[in-house]
Amino acid sequence: MGWVVARLQQPWVQRAVRAALAAGLSWQVALLLPGTLSDYAYYAPLGAVIAVSPTVADSASAAWRSLLAILLGFALAVAVYELTRAVPNALTIALIVLLAIVVEQWRALREQASWVSFAAVLMLTVGTADPADYAVRYAGLTFLGAAIGVLVTTVLFPPLQLTTAVQRIQAARALIADHLATMAAALRSGLVPAPDEWDARGTELDRALERMRHAELVVERARRANPRARKWHGTAASIREQSRALDRVAVLIDDLTTLVVEFQPHRRGLDRVDDGTGWVLADALDGLAGVVRTPYHATGTGPDARDRAVDEALAAAGRLTALVRDSAIGDDQGFFALGAVAVGLRRSLAALDAHHHRQEVT
Repeated sequence: MGWVVARLQQPWVQRAVRAALAAGLSWQVALLLPGTLSDYAYYAPLGAVIAVSPTVADSASAAWRSLLAILLGFALAVAVYELTRAVPNALTIALIVLLAIVVEQWRALREQASWVSFAAVLMLTVGTADPADYAVRYAGLTFLGAAIGVLVTTVLFPPLQLTTAVQRIQAARALIADHLATMAAALRSGLVPAPDEWDARGTELDRALERMRHAELVVERARRANPRARKWHGTAASIREQSRALDRVAVLIDDLTTLVVEFQPHRRGLDRVDDGTGWVLADALDGLAGVVRTPYHATGTGPDARDRAVDEALAAAGRLTALVRDSAIGDDQGFFALGAVAVGLRRSLAALDAHHHRQEVT
């Protein structure tokens, strides 16, 4: 049973179920219409599949944009056909396709723009004998199916895409924490990798962040016109806050990595690795990694793992700040790089809301 529930939480599985149900319902409804329409009932499932999208708002958008694109294609085909009766059919088709693709550049059509050329060629191929009648049958039944698709999307577990967003945030969080821990370990060993050795890590993290941002945007779209949006408002807001906080932290960490790898402030005029600067910097990065890994407080009244992680991170950041204050400037680049790292760490902790939330109850 748990496996079935887990599968139903997958967006593509939910969309498959909704699309299948909407297609079947639209077919049955179309068969109940008068014979002039029910003979072409297969157009209705097409509209249903078009309209079933990951979110309610996307379903409604896909429905009306697709219908508009189809009607534009029909109108274009009929107009060009009537004006070019005296020219060869090949030239007529070529002109229709050319003009249809021009119309498809209209931004309002978005992803549904390709329906213009499809509908235009379809009308020219099978609908020119009675264009108005064909347009009513095709566009009308497609609209019927699309309306049923939107209705099914709204009623049947209308998606908020929360599970996917949470998973993407967790993946980005793990990569950021591992990145920080790896850098800390390199500092303790005194063997900081060359800049090009971090390219692969940076690329992997960029991809994870891009997936996370996309998932957050999908959640925001999914809340529009969604009857479940109020119920899950808190979870959606938390996803937005976490995603944006991690995004800010990732930008700061990219700067930190560049400063440490390129300028190696623990080696330039301030101190040597063996004498402590590298260890202090490593502790600060490890402290930040701990806060990244522990985003939530436990449901108790006393200090929890989040409080301990914050305490360790703030203490390590404090030691790094003290080191900068007490250091003699022997190398301007090294000194200012270390200072910039200290500031970046503080800003990262602030972005993660890393401050004391509770006191131990005695």
